[in-house]
Amino acid sequence: MESGALVSSEKEGQQGASYTYWVRKITEDAAPLPVPRKLNPEDVPPCHSQSQSRSATLGSAWNRAGTWEEKSLNNWATPRIKELLISLGSIQFSFGRAEVEDVTKCVGDAFMVIVRNKKRVGYTYELSLKVKGEWIIQGEKKFVGGHIDVPEFSFGELDELQVEVRLSEARDILHQDKTQICNDLKLFLQPVREKLLQFEQELKIDR
Repeated sequence: MESGALVSSEKEGQQGASYTYWVRKITEDAAPLPVPRKLNPEDVPPCHSQSQSRSATLGSAWNRAGTWEEKSLNNWATPRIKELLISLGSIQFSFGRAEVEDVTKCVGDAFMVIVRNKKRVGYTYELSLKVKGEWIIQGEKKFVGGHIDVPEFSFGELDELQVEVRLSEARDILHQDKTQICNDLKLFLQPVREKLLQFEQELKIDR
């Protein structure tokens, strides 16, 4: 019994020493650990698939299918309409001239809708322009102010645009002269239409 136990103990000792030596030998011969290195831009491959998918799909990131999405453009559209109309300048008439002093009313909505990955834009607005001018009436220069109102109009309907004129108090001006002044101010219709056509073209641009 004692000799058998001794032989068994010696075998276990030899196996243990052999395993320890093998692990130590592997550790000593192992290659050194890699040293961290900062990547250069050329080491990173371009993400073609991601950029292509973004350019091929309109709308927000959550709407990759491009099914339906509506976006308000009021923050850009309303100030832009005012800016264009104030830049109209003055118009010369037979017996006077007038200019747009301010845009006192610019109420409406402009929007972009994406349906089936196709973009559509539109708007509906109402306007009121404050105007001032001077006319020679009965040989005397008269200063007259008023408003040019533009009733509700929508995208693609500018050919049907209309204006209405309201004069400020002008008690010393005859009715027939007031009528002439109103007719003169209605000539702002065409330049207003041209500015709104410019607005429509800008609205179609990707933003």
